Amino acid sequence: MTTSFSLPQRILHWLMAVLILFNLLFADAMETYARVFFGGQTPTPEQVSAANIHAYVGITVLALGLVRLCLRFIQGVPPEPKEEPPFLRAVAKISHWAFYLLFFVMPFAGIGAYYFGNKTAAFAHGGPMKLFMWGLIVAHIGGALVHQFYWKTDVLRRMTAGSR
Repeated sequence: MTTSFSLPQRILHWLMAVLILFNLLFADAMETYARVFFGGQTPTPEQVSAANIHAYVGITVLALGLVRLCLRFIQGVPPEPKEEPPFLRAVAKISHWAFYLLFFVMPFAGIGAYYFGNKTAAFAHGGPMKLFMWGLIVAHIGGALVHQFYWKTDVLRRMTAGSR
């Protein structure tokens, strides 16, 4: 049984975290593009170029999410620490699978909005999915901090330096 995430799993975790945070924090270009496009106007070449960055980062998250899911099935994951109460183990498991769901559904909604002009996909992508992603991120960080400072487990080490 594995006691830590593999180096590729850890690299993918942190790379995806950076890319997802980038797209969440710097979505202004895509929001401007969407306002112009769905408002019936033609976006400028600069607006298209800026929106492309958001789209390409999202497509990269989709591809990396697929690789990450494959690694999860092939290499497995460390077991939950015994210090974590059973109810919170279930919450953590559901939360992790919700992340994986968003790694796929959110980019596909973005693709539907950007490349196919689907307003419903645009609303879902920039509204409820975005809020859900933020909520999961906050809960994920909170859970990691509880493990580190309250239960004093090795959860953070397993996703940073690996187990010793």
